[in-house]
Amino acid sequence: MLIDIRRVSKIYNEGKESEVRALDDVSLRIDYGECTTILGHSGSGKSTLMNILGCLDIPTYGDYYLAGEAVSEIPPSKLSSIRNRQIGFIFQGFNLIPGLTAYENVELPLIYRGMPRGERHDLCVQSLAEVGLEKRMDHRPTELSGGQQQRVAIARALAAKPPIIMADEPTGNLDSKAGADIMKKLISMNDNGSTVILITHDLHLAKAAKRIITISDGKIISDEPVSEDERRAVLEGDAV
Repeated sequence: MLIDIRRVSKIYNEGKESEVRALDDVSLRIDYGECTTILGHSGSGKSTLMNILGCLDIPTYGDYYLAGEAVSEIPPSKLSSIRNRQIGFIFQGFNLIPGLTAYENVELPLIYRGMPRGERHDLCVQSLAEVGLEKRMDHRPTELSGGQQQRVAIARALAAKPPIIMADEPTGNLDSKAGADIMKKLISMNDNGSTVILITHDLHLAKAAKRIITISDGKIISDEPVSEDERRAVLEGDAV
């Protein structure tokens, strides 16, 4: 089992009048190679859950096992390596570095991996071309539209073909055609073995995955498979 969280809660301002239970006694298992959507409205707890699954945050209560290892017992240096080498993040807020070009933003995680320059170059050019930014590689974030910045963030996550991809509203700033293209790319990576976890509020987009986990008020309220017919309708439709 790749991901196994057991009775996880994330509580802010615990014990105070302003207490917020972003996650409330959540248990969830995701196996290697799955393509899963976590579906919920704004404030449902879905992004908090992604941050915990991606080892970016820790739960207040409960246990998280990643590939059989208790995350709470993993040293910070090893967790950092896991995030860099094992997980490709696509953040809703892009998280690009303003002073770097699109190419340099994509390249930076590969530098941290110690990847040779020639290999880095090929991966950066390929991933930026795959999201339609081959002519914008030398532009900084302030010189790009919101949709173009989103595509840089996607290229950065996909460049090294990570075994786990976590995408928070990956098509939120894209038009329908660009969004459909990105979803097809994510599904293609899943078909090639990557575990894909998609975070969204959009039920139509959610059906591109093979499984939908619905979260509301910090609790999982349903966990259902998606039929191949429903998936095909999303991936082959005119819009995502």
